[in-house]
Amino acid sequence: MNKTVDYFMTPVSPFVYLGHARLREICDRRQAQINLRVMDLGKVFPASGGLALKDRPPQRRAYRMMELKRWRDFLAVPLTLEPRHFPVPVEPAATLILAVLERHGTSAALDIAGDCGRAVWAEERDISDSSVLTAIADARKLDGDGLLEHARSAEVAARYVQHSQEAIARNIFGAPAYIYKDELFWGQDRLEFLDRALAA
Repeated sequence: MNKTVDYFMTPVSPFVYLGHARLREICDRRQAQINLRVMDLGKVFPASGGLALKDRPPQRRAYRMMELKRWRDFLAVPLTLEPRHFPVPVEPAATLILAVLERHGTSAALDIAGDCGRAVWAEERDISDSSVLTAIADARKLDGDGLLEHARSAEVAARYVQHSQEAIARNIFGAPAYIYKDELFWGQDRLEFLDRALAA
């Protein structure tokens, strides 16, 4: 594969969840490799003028909810609009994904990333809870306890910072974001354009 898509994501975003499986399908079909980058939107938003959900004006929050309903229905995917465990601290799940990436590779890390998104938005589980994260990893026949221990290491913490700094340097301002041949595609609703670019 000589095509690579840089995939900037955070596991708590509903739009990452909505686009995750479709991105993987597109890249498989177009024989493109995914370069997974797990970023901290708490660092990216201030650098790009973005606001955390709680700080957005009511008009924007209302439109976000409308978009979630539209895409949930259009894609026919399970999605709870106001899940019990959102928002939650994202670092435990984000660093777990990075630990899996380091120890088991991209495919396994993408599996865990998708499982975390589904846990929040379809299953209403708390992905800041270590027991939930252990169960998610164990369900994939991975060593959940060992991976969580590695996720708390300075090495993984540095990788999380590195990915976030890279996102800022590459003008990322939200999630999901995909970069192919230095062209930015922001949002799961731009996946069709990414597909076309990969086909060209």
